[in-house]
Amino acid sequence: MKILALIDGSKWSHKGALHATAIGKKKGADVVLFSVLDRREARTMAFNYCTQSDQCEIIGTYEQNIWQDMQKNIQTELDSIQGFCSREGCRCTTKITEGDRRDEIVREIREGGYGLVVMGAYGRSGKAQIGSCLGEICGDIDVPALIVR
Repeated sequence: MKILALIDGSKWSHKGALHATAIGKKKGADVVLFSVLDRREARTMAFNYCTQSDQCEIIGTYEQNIWQDMQKNIQTELDSIQGFCSREGCRCTTKITEGDRRDEIVREIREGGYGLVVMGAYGRSGKAQIGSCLGEICGDIDVPALIVR
């Protein structure tokens, strides 16, 4: 069995990964920590910063710096969780892809042969409603999903 743990950098996805690790250890399953980075987020943040700072002539530099920070931060998060998995005796790998979050997650689930998908109930925004990504993908997959709060 393979378990897909969706990681977006939020405390809820981190908590979900801990649950995926516990299940993986108990069931002898492989855990894949999966994250999708979307350049549109870096562009949006750079645009917001440039309009607030009135320094739009260097928006490309802002965007590139934000993109690099996004990559570094998610890699650090994945490395941390993977280290925990290893210490717990669970087989764990990481995978980062770039693109539209919903499309990439659905593609990975459909092509990856997973028996379970684990994700946090909320995303990085921490809004009081169930995460928008959750609502977008759960109707499009045939694999059981564990939603962690």
